[in-house]
Amino acid sequence: MITKFEQAKNLAPFDGQLHCVKAFYAQTEADDIFQQLHIGLEWQSEQLFIYGRWLTVPRLMAWYGDDQASYRYSGVSHQPLPWMPLLAHLRTDVEAVCQQSFNSVLANLYRDGRDSMGCHADDEKELGQNPTIASLSFGETRLLRFRHPETAYKLDIELSNGDLLVMAGELQHHWRHELPKTRKPKQARINLTFRQISEAAENEKYRLQSKQKQKSTSRH
Repeated sequence: MITKFEQAKNLAPFDGQLHCVKAFYAQTEADDIFQQLHIGLEWQSEQLFIYGRWLTVPRLMAWYGDDQASYRYSGVSHQPLPWMPLLAHLRTDVEAVCQQSFNSVLANLYRDGRDSMGCHADDEKELGQNPTIASLSFGETRLLRFRHPETAYKLDIELSNGDLLVMAGELQHHWRHELPKTRKPKQARINLTFRQISEAAENEKYRLQSKQKQKSTSRH
């Protein structure tokens, strides 16, 4: 295990930082972590509000973190489950590498090649101006595709068992990423994305919501 993700080459040719550390965890350890996560996390099927309608997410998900690390995206609010020991241990490892604290983690379980993630950017206000997001992969190798809309540049990265991917700098402002479906036979893959949810951003959101409710009440 290396100690600084900057030792890995920046894969983004422009507009941000994208570092991939292959075999951040050795295969034997990564296999054990996968099994513990697969059995131990509280996986659930979710529906998200996308393009004006509710759709079932083509993967299973789980959200863990500190008490204040609530997160809202695609019309759904997520309240974190308390840290389990293994997730807390993994968080310590990635914090040491990224030299940054994380107060939450989004877990995704891709059961086979039919499960996927749509093209998006992690640019919610709760994540801050230029968020650092640490992504761990366990299990099956899957392709993660990055797109740069302004130039139509495309970057494909194969993420394997035990790999660490770090997105930082201005990457979320300029790039979008997706995990596409594949017809190739695939076993299960678990992805953990560690994030820092800004309490200040959350407080501001609730302040604006309360203000809007007050205005609505005063009209009646």
